[in-house]
Amino acid sequence: MTEDGIERRLAAVADGSADRDAVDRWAGRQLLDDGREWDETSLWALNLLFGIDLRHGPGRPHLHDEQQVGEWLAEYRRRRAER
Repeated sequence: MTEDGIERRLAAVADGSADRDAVDRWAGRQLLDDGREWDETSLWALNLLFGIDLRHGPGRPHLHDEQQVGEWLAEYRRRRAER
């Protein structure tokens, strides 16, 4: 299920084990899948993951650090639980 895939990728970025470029490409493919309709929570998370590999500049830290992604993960889990 893609919702579980979203959660797994958020968790992997948050704990530093993910290849951010691969997560970015995966999220982009999901968003461009014309045959899929996304619920609001999944769309919110996919839009966060699409671009997760961006940095402040060459050799600089990522725009969104692991702590911030961990906060997104907690929010994603909260939103999923409320549905």
